Order: sequence, then structure tokens, then C-alpha cells
Amino acid sequence: MNPIASIGRASLGLLRAIGQVTLFAWRCVLAIISPPWYLRQIGRQLLSIGYFSLPVVGLTAVFTGAALALNIYTGGARFNAESFVPNIVGIGITRELGPVLASLMLAGRVSAAIAAEIGAMKVTEQIDALRTLSTNPFNYLYAPRIIAALIAVPLLVLIADIIGVFGGFAVATQSLGFNGPLYVKNTIDFITGWDVASGLIKAAVFGFIIALMGCYHGHNSGRGAQGVGRATTNAVVSAAILIFAANYMLTSLFV
Repeated sequence: MNPIASIGRASLGLLRAIGQVTLFAWRCVLAIISPPWYLRQIGRQLLSIGYFSLPVVGLTAVFTGAALALNIYTGGARFNAESFVPNIVGIGITRELGPVLASLMLAGRVSAAIAAEIGAMKVTEQIDALRTLSTNPFNYLYAPRIIAALIAVPLLVLIADIIGVFGGFAVATQSLGFNGPLYVKNTIDFITGWDVASGLIKAAVFGFIIALMGCYHGHNSGRGAQGVGRATTNAVVSAAILIFAANYMLTSLFV
């Protein structure tokens, strides 16, 4: 096989996929800002994406904060810098680990669920039935999920920030010998409003990516159980990769 032709086909396929995702995202944005808005659907998706994701996000945050405190203490001890544990735990959770890890967990849970649900609806021709009833699937199916993700993911990340900082506090005070009130004071004095706000902005972007990838791959699902399964896998993988890419670009912008 001609290697240059293979590279060309791969490049064209990548550009085609980027174009398709961009056009799909644009149609979703138009559906978000254009009536009709299905408030009941948005409420259901808020429960599904937000409320039912609290346990997994909370557990991820508390263990991340605890492990981060232990690692920072171990590394700081080599330079007699153990006192920086509350500062680094706070900024690490709010600016980076809270938004990224919570969004990755949501990508595994939410993107997969959305892709599987919409893929199953496509296979059973329910989406075609909506069009027959003069209902735009972008307004009825995709926009409520993206709106709900834009609202729920920042709230979940804010909760994850609080729980993650608490996990670091618990380990530092119970295992590492830190003074509780002094730990809290150092954390509050060091973390700024922009540290929290930048993490929440990231969370909103990640929420858009999570819902968009679930809707896109579900919308383009193949026929049969195998097609739905492939769409679910592709939704999780593409959402995770785009979260890492967007995180780098946003971090570069915010620094």
C-alpha cells in the first residue's frame, strides 16, 4: 500500500469528522437559543446529569483531595515545604483536578448514557417519528441535554471542589499532624475568586463537550446493537480526548 495515500486518506477523514462535528455543534447551538424550549425535558436531564451523578463525583473528589495532600506532603518534606500543603491542595483542586476529573467521570457516565439512549431511538426509528410529527430532534432531544449539562456540570464541579478540599483537610489534620483552624485559614487566604471561577468556566465548556459528544455519536449511530455499542464507546473516548485538549487551551488562556 502507498503510505502517502494512507496518510492522505486519514487526514481527509479527520477533516471530514471535524467538519461534521462542527456543523452538528452549530445546529445544537441554534436549537439552544431558538424556541421552542422543552422545560420538562430540561428538568429530566438536570436530574439525570446532575443529581444522579453526585455520588460518583463526590467519591472521586474526596479521594483525589486526600491523595493529593499525601503526595504534596511527601514531596514537600524533601524541601522542608510541608506548610504549603493546604495552598497547593486548594489551588490544584479548584483550578485543575476538580473540573478535569469530575468531567472525565461524567464523560464515562453521561456521554455513554446519552449516546446509548439516542442511538437506540435512532435504531427504533423514534427520531424519524419525531420528524414526521414536525418536531425538530435538535430542539426536543439534543438542546435539553446540552442545556442541562451546561447548568449541572459547573454545579457538580463546585461541589467537587468543596469535597476535594475537605478530603485534603481530613488527611492533613488526622494523619499528617496539621492544625485544623490554621489549615482552613491558609486555604481561604490563598485561594482567590478567579481560581474558583476559572475552574467553573472550564466545567461549563466540559459540560458542553460531554453532552455534545453523546448527542453526536448517538445521532450518527449505526444500525443494530453493535452500532449503538460502537457509538457509546466513541462518545466516551472522544469526550475524554476533547476534555484534555480543551483543558490545555483554557489553562493556557487563563494563566
